[in-house]
Amino acid sequence: MPESYKEDIRALKLFAEMEEANFDALMRGAYVQNFPPRIDLIHEKDRPDFLHVVLTGSVDLYSSWNGRESSMATVRPISTFILAATINNLPYLMSARTMERSRIVLLPSTDVRQVFSKDPAFARAIVTELAQCYRSVVKNTKDLKLRTSLERLANYILRQQARTGSTEFDLTMEKRRLASFLGMTPENLSRAFKGLEPYGVKVSSNHITIADPDDLARFAKPNPLIDDHTT
Repeated sequence: MPESYKEDIRALKLFAEMEEANFDALMRGAYVQNFPPRIDLIHEKDRPDFLHVVLTGSVDLYSSWNGRESSMATVRPISTFILAATINNLPYLMSARTMERSRIVLLPSTDVRQVFSKDPAFARAIVTELAQCYRSVVKNTKDLKLRTSLERLANYILRQQARTGSTEFDLTMEKRRLASFLGMTPENLSRAFKGLEPYGVKVSSNHITIADPDDLARFAKPNPLIDDHTT
């Protein structure tokens, strides 16, 4: 593995404080692979052979049941997935596929568990990351259960505005996938976009313009205990 990739991995909070010898041991079994778009990386119910680290590109985490499919999350560089399955050696609860050309590091799960058992700093970092993941799940659940579809879309748009720092931006996912992520049908998403027009939201293809962010925020009522994923 090129040293630059190792440096990128080492910079992650998950690996930053672990002992050098243990990090080197973890990297010896790791390898980097490039994947084209829309390639399945893992399938729910499978056992976790690897912990994945996304270096470039993006990965869609999704789940299927009874002929239906829902997007659960998007993984962007530089971050890992799915850590809980790897540590517990239990089946994946989600599937994953690339959304675009992606470069991914694969760390053997057995090596991760071995280092976890003997490196206190690595173990603490894993507990911290799993705790953060749990809080994100709670926030997503609150978003789905406490808000209407119109409110969910409004707050999603405000989060994207905060991420880009601009009142004009392009959606980072196709509308069908966005609808799935927000827990609605594509038809409901289209109606929701129209429902936000009185609050200054204009949509042209995948381009969003917010004419009056304050008016949109008054309607959406963003809450850091739901919308701020840094807390």
